[in-house]
Amino acid sequence: MEPGQVRFDQQMAVGVEISSLSVADSPRISGEDPEHVKALTVAQTELPPIIVHRSTMRVIDGVHRLRAAMLCGHDKIAVRFFDGDEADAFVLAVESNIAHGLPLSLADRKRAAGRIIDSHPQWSDRIVASVTGIAPGTVAEIRRRRTGGLTAVSSRIGQDGRVRPVNGSEGRRLASEVIAENPSLSLRQIARAAGISPETARDVRNRLRRGEDPLPKPRGKRHVNGAATTAPGPAVSTRKGFGSGAVPHRAPVQDRTATVDRLKADPALRMSETGRTLLRLLAIHTVSAEEWEEIIDNIPPHCSNIVAHLASECAGLWAEFAVRVERRVAETV
Repeated sequence: MEPGQVRFDQQMAVGVEISSLSVADSPRISGEDPEHVKALTVAQTELPPIIVHRSTMRVIDGVHRLRAAMLCGHDKIAVRFFDGDEADAFVLAVESNIAHGLPLSLADRKRAAGRIIDSHPQWSDRIVASVTGIAPGTVAEIRRRRTGGLTAVSSRIGQDGRVRPVNGSEGRRLASEVIAENPSLSLRQIARAAGISPETARDVRNRLRRGEDPLPKPRGKRHVNGAATTAPGPAVSTRKGFGSGAVPHRAPVQDRTATVDRLKADPALRMSETGRTLLRLLAIHTVSAEEWEEIIDNIPPHCSNIVAHLASECAGLWAEFAVRVERRVAETV
């Protein structure tokens, strides 16, 4: 089942006896809202049909409309049927209540995300986020808490329908084997065989051509008083030009996010217009590696050169920005 697709019967709605319907297993923790039910009883327009799971006769979407019909003394209600399994029926219930009607609370949506992670472990964080109406990062945190950081699947389906490995290292290793066996394959063929993005396949191929390991090395360490610590400051970029495949070592996105969050709490920044502008610019770079890969994969081919040029220019602006800020700090010490 693909989220976002219409999955219930599109035939004309049929009248169904209200007494035959069940309202169990709602995604709403607190149940129905009596005030919303009363408001529906006096609606001036005809209410849309409710959605019902055919095999269980459980209401998927429209419990408040059902209660309003009962208050009005109706014996029947207009129904469209859904014929999937119960796990998909729950997904549709959540998705429907995000799109219209009385919205689910944040607690409802987080609880639903946990349940969907359990029933659809192959779905990426972004798919679950799109269904539940919460941020992908929040979904990732819920997944970590529920699984203890372990995963039962080796790959996940993204919003674009592509399957990507959960462990990027395994995808890179497979790509290196594919390239060794058949160096003439295109980047897309390598990416498809290894379950990675074409840009990652490019990086693996370039690394192999330079005689390097296909996996990026961990951040460098330095020893202070015999203890290994992470070297401070930005790593020196080895990029020779956009698309060369040489990528600088970067801090994990969690570290960048934590640093930006600390800056957001600083009144000297958040209380000034220039400070807020800087925080917005820095927040752009807290997206995950998976999100960057998805963005790269979905750039239209006719825009690629322009986007690459702009990205390279922006990288240069940030590099100059960093140098000037460091110089200013040195001058004030």
